[in-house]
Order: sequence, then structure tokens, then C-alpha cells
Amino acid sequence: MSLIAENISVSLGRARILHDLSFQARPGQLTAIVGPNGSGKTTLLRALTGELPHQGRITLGGADLAGMSVEELASRRAVLSQFAALSFPFTVAEVVRIGLQARGERAEAPVPAALAAVGLPGFAGRLYQQLSGGEQQRVQLARVLAQVWHPLDRYGARWLMLDEPVSSLDIAHQLTVMRLAADYARRGGGVVAVMHDLNLTAMFAHHVVLMARGLVLARGRPDQVLTDVALTDAYGCSLRVNTPPPQGTWILPHTAA
Repeated sequence: MSLIAENISVSLGRARILHDLSFQARPGQLTAIVGPNGSGKTTLLRALTGELPHQGRITLGGADLAGMSVEELASRRAVLSQFAALSFPFTVAEVVRIGLQARGERAEAPVPAALAAVGLPGFAGRLYQQLSGGEQQRVQLARVLAQVWHPLDRYGARWLMLDEPVSSLDIAHQLTVMRLAADYARRGGGVVAVMHDLNLTAMFAHHVVLMARGLVLARGRPDQVLTDVALTDAYGCSLRVNTPPPQGTWILPHTAA
């Protein structure tokens, strides 16, 4: 049940953001979309989730995304947006249940399990607005995880679509989230994540798509894509892989296990 995009272009107003690009992600893999600010990463993800109008064709398991109902989309993929603001005093459990309500379900079982998976056991009754930014981000991750709790169902693979899932988190919780995403893929689901941290991408991603200027510059395994030449071209500054800076301290986890 691959996610395939063919000849995708997106314009916002008069500005062309994506330029006739193609993309593919497979279940059982964590696919990371990387690139500099303004490269079109989030725009691509929003097109892949059906949130943005686009030219070209996107299919999920061979079915055209444009022909799927809201209920079908909610059952096949869950989306973690970059920003999520709530104005009303919801409890944590109520926020997590939003994902289930999107599918017309009232099941309670995934809520405590999803909160435990993101390192927030016992938080169900707390008010969402009283949490730290990082805790709120993990609650939102629990919401999308509960929505597609089982990576496989009778229709095939289900998908986590994550936009910068570790942006507000400390190192320990970054690793928690990335392990969770990698485990979801290991159990047969599909994961597409927009990432800024290239080290975490190299540690956890099975497939990397490098973007710049609304185009795909390279795709493949991390060692094929994250090269001196490709990264220097994409980011517009001299970058070298596996070379610590000449001065200062370099902090990097030694294991992704």
C-alpha cells in the first residue's frame, strides 16, 4: 500500500512552491523529507495528506487520494501538523480522543496506551493548556497515534504523517518519538516525517528525500542522500558528513536502538 505522488505541482497565489515533482514512500519504512527552510517540505506533506490543492496525482495503495472521503482518509492516515492551537480547556484524554472521533469511533483502549507510548502516562486528566510546549507536542503525537493505532488492518498499511515531530523536544524525548515512529514502520505501517535534524534522520530513516527550491534533489538510503555534495547544494553552505566541528563540543546520541 505505497504512497505515490506523480508530477506534483503546488502554487500558493502567484508563487509556485512545488515544481512537477514525484515522491514515493513504502509501508514498513520511515521516509524522511529533509531540506532547508522554504524548500517545500511541509507543502509536499500537506499535498500528500490531501490538505492542499495540487496538480498531478497522488495514490494510496493504488486508490486516488482525490476520490477518498474524509472518513476513508481518517482511517488510512493520521496527520501531525507543525502547529496545533487549542482555545478551549480540553483535557489531555479529550485531545487524544479527537483522532478517534475523526473516524467515528468511541473506543477508549488506545488513549492510555498512546499516552504511555509518548512518555505521558497518568496525564489523561490534566488540562492541555497547562502543559509545557514539549508535552503538548507529545499529546498531539498521541492523538495521531491513537487514530491509526494498529499499523495494519484488513485494507493494508496505515500511515503516520508527521511534520517536524521532534522540533520542541529535548534529546531524550526526541529519541522516544523517533523510536516510536521507527517501531510503527517495523510493524508494517508507513511513516512520512518532515525532519530538520539530519543526525536523527541518518540514525532512524530508511529512506530520505532531499528537497530544495521546490524540487527533489536526491532520494534513497541515508548514506546515498546525506552526502557532502548533495547537502552543500541543498543548504547553500559548506557541509561535511561525519566530521565534527574543529572547535567546541558536539553532542550526538551514539545509538538509535
